[in-house]
Amino acid sequence: MEMATLLFLGFIIVQRLSELVIAKRNTAKLLAKGAYEVGAAHYPVMVAMHSAWIACLVIFGFLEAVSYGWLALFAVLQVLRVWILGSLGSRWTTRIIVLEEPLVVRGPFKYLSHPNYMLVVAEIVVAPMVLGLGWVALVFTVLNAAMLWVRIGVEHKALATLRAA
Repeated sequence: MEMATLLFLGFIIVQRLSELVIAKRNTAKLLAKGAYEVGAAHYPVMVAMHSAWIACLVIFGFLEAVSYGWLALFAVLQVLRVWILGSLGSRWTTRIIVLEEPLVVRGPFKYLSHPNYMLVVAEIVVAPMVLGLGWVALVFTVLNAAMLWVRIGVEHKALATLRAA
């Protein structure tokens, strides 16, 4: 295994695990403020899908050489990730948590409705391509599209209910 491949895969694993810790902390804080969760039923499916994506990267990519062009694009996506998470602050979580406060409209949310989902779509393509795993990018793009169709529908329904109240 090349050192660059090991570092890349290690980064993805550490990043995703640390995000779960941050999300759990933020979710607890939001729920303590009176927020509530919607769409909890699909959450385990989403976690399983993302876990399978990472497993495919590790299992099928650990002997592959890193494509530095794709890696550069992945690095740009990480800058966007920091911007998105920084813009949401303590309201960022991996769950759909509804808080009866105005939506965040700063940072990328000033320009896009779902910048984090768009980022994840890009990462699901770009990360496998760093390791030359086009088929992983394709399979998980289709699975993620189905997941986002469900998730965004649930989110929009919850927000419409909130606005109507």
